[in-house]
Amino acid sequence: MKQKINFYSGPSILPKQVIEQAQASIENFENTGLSILEISHRSKEFVAVMEGARALAKELMGLGDNYEVLYMQGGASSQFYMIPYNFLLAGQTGVYIDTGTWANGALEQAKLFGNVHIAASSKNENYNHIPKQLDIPGEAAYLHLTTNNTIFGTQYHFTENPKKHFGIDYPLFADMSSDILSRKMDFSAFDLIYAGAQKNIGTSGATLIAFRKELLQKQRKPLPAMLDYAVQAANQSMKNTPASFSVYVSYLTLQWIKEQRLEKIEAQNNRKAQTLYDAIDASSLFKGTVAKEDRSLMNVCFVIGDAALEKKFSELATENGIVGIEGHRSVGGFRASIYNAMPQSGVDTLVQLMEEFERISG
Repeated sequence: MKQKINFYSGPSILPKQVIEQAQASIENFENTGLSILEISHRSKEFVAVMEGARALAKELMGLGDNYEVLYMQGGASSQFYMIPYNFLLAGQTGVYIDTGTWANGALEQAKLFGNVHIAASSKNENYNHIPKQLDIPGEAAYLHLTTNNTIFGTQYHFTENPKKHFGIDYPLFADMSSDILSRKMDFSAFDLIYAGAQKNIGTSGATLIAFRKELLQKQRKPLPAMLDYAVQAANQSMKNTPASFSVYVSYLTLQWIKEQRLEKIEAQNNRKAQTLYDAIDASSLFKGTVAKEDRSLMNVCFVIGDAALEKKFSELATENGIVGIEGHRSVGGFRASIYNAMPQSGVDTLVQLMEEFERISG
């Protein structure tokens, strides 16, 4: 079967070598004679995987010993309620910037636990930009943002320390599910980072969380063990049986990122995005959907505006082995997710097809 060009937003494309290594581990993991799918999570072989993945994630993000790194289950959406449950005490306020579906989901969950202040929202404009006018209070439990908005194709492009950008001296939390380790940045500027693994750092089933240990030293309330970051940290991500295979795939993907070097990956991601956005801007048929200054380097959203033509282009893409470019129903049109593992050749093929379709469509 001809290899597909995978633009799905998640679970998404993985490096070929990661798939091959994972495939081999299903047959025989680390010469144990057992599959990674059946080996005990308490075995020394898997414990080495968990410890290795946590350590490598910390290394790639440039975080020091003052940070804890965990792998948990439940997807990034589980962090929507875990964060306020752990860090939003009675009478305190969590500040949220509403830039998309997942950012909105996070703030709605936080309302179950305490006060929520929405510093800004672009919801009324269908999230087609990152809000610039912010109402950020001087005191709060934390400020939460989503660095990249998968559905709507917007992304923060910080030119200075994020805390300085927002003018805060309290904790800054970030959902980085769709752009984590896609570019060089000061990850230590954030007090808590979380990301579903299924876009840039693995496959579905595992969620990476990194946070300053000092967050656990503040006044806290009794919590169910499985929802307590302190308990999860004390048990090194294995309070219960972890998503073993997902953690293993994430470990392999992190190794691949280290081999490739993050600087190189960032340059490649910039080039891929520029190639696709240049084609959109030069087209009289395809149109971008978000403000240019806020365009995502990971999820490129565009439309034709004619349902019949969009259906024809989608069919043409499928015929040419291109999958996963249909836009989310909130935006319509198309969305090309060009995560780390997407090669430049995949973007070039999509652009060539767009140009050919525009010619034949008049």
